Amino acid sequence: MRETYRFFGWEMSLYSGKLRAYLRHKNIPYEERRATLWDMRQIRRETGAQVMPVLVTPEGEWLQDTSHIIDVLEGRFPQAPVVPDGPRQRIAAYLLEAWGDEFWLASAMHYRWHFAQNYREIFQPEGGDNLLPYAPRWLKNRVIERVAMSMRSFLPGLGVLPDQVDAIEAWSEHMCDALDRHFAEHRYLLGGRPSLGDYGLIGPLYAHLGRDPYPAEHLIAARPHLAAWIERMQQPDGQDGEFLPDDAIAATLAPLFESVFGEFWTYLEATREALEKVPEPAPGRGYSRALGEVSLSLAGRPFRCKARPFSLWMLQRAQEAYAHMDSTQRATVDTWLSDYAAEQAMHGTWPRLQRMALHVRPIGEGAA
Repeated sequence: MRETYRFFGWEMSLYSGKLRAYLRHKNIPYEERRATLWDMRQIRRETGAQVMPVLVTPEGEWLQDTSHIIDVLEGRFPQAPVVPDGPRQRIAAYLLEAWGDEFWLASAMHYRWHFAQNYREIFQPEGGDNLLPYAPRWLKNRVIERVAMSMRSFLPGLGVLPDQVDAIEAWSEHMCDALDRHFAEHRYLLGGRPSLGDYGLIGPLYAHLGRDPYPAEHLIAARPHLAAWIERMQQPDGQDGEFLPDDAIAATLAPLFESVFGEFWTYLEATREALEKVPEPAPGRGYSRALGEVSLSLAGRPFRCKARPFSLWMLQRAQEAYAHMDSTQRATVDTWLSDYAAEQAMHGTWPRLQRMALHVRPIGEGAA
């Protein structure tokens, strides 16, 4: 299947960076198109959401959501799979993808929107050129400012609040330090080949933190091994190998999993509780993208944000992978999880959800 796919995205789009890296590593033929204002209207008609990235298959399918797109393409392009065969590495990859996609948003949005040079040097000129390529600059600036206002409105729900900036920055520094130490020893998270976990992380670490001027200088440049991984993810060098042998997970990933099973898991459990308190959506509709406020700890400091049900759908991907394992494989996973006092993480009662564009709803109705 070597027909060309059409990829609608922007270089500065978080999830576009995730999908672009995947397409390049898998050597999937694609043509990238910067989504214009008119493209966005068509995308909304075809997918039910005004969002990017979107991938149009040679057969004319319009695919939306990077995790779903990767699932589809893994079936069509099985070479160098990004989901490991080993049970521990498989669950680790799914969990790191969810953590990167969902829990790094506060860091990505803070560093993009709280430093004026990012808007002045990247977001305003590139965004205007993308949306209205042939319009005069004054009109481009006016339209992109409306987009920026919409994006900024999401910050409080993600926990990007003035009294929480110190926690976000301390957490970001700590995580980037840990990643830099890990990539000093390993090319990717799970060894010599990128996994789903790498793609979950490259979204925030490329477009927002690695490319926007302020975080690129102050957060990434001083960490050369992390910077080199970002470059490898976006520009593959053809030297990829295999996942670590014997289903091993490097000890240098411990700080990441401490965040996954400490901070992120607290948020997920609180989100589950918030979801249980709201009525099921009407037929054909999904839950609100943000529910009530939840509390957790970030970098050892109190942190509050809105519960986002979509995060539970991302967790569900790991739970489904675990459910398809045999008892021996599950025991292996549980033993690894016990290192983080999380041996029950894949057990318990969680809502069963299906995706509807940017929303989720209980399994049983609507489009998957």
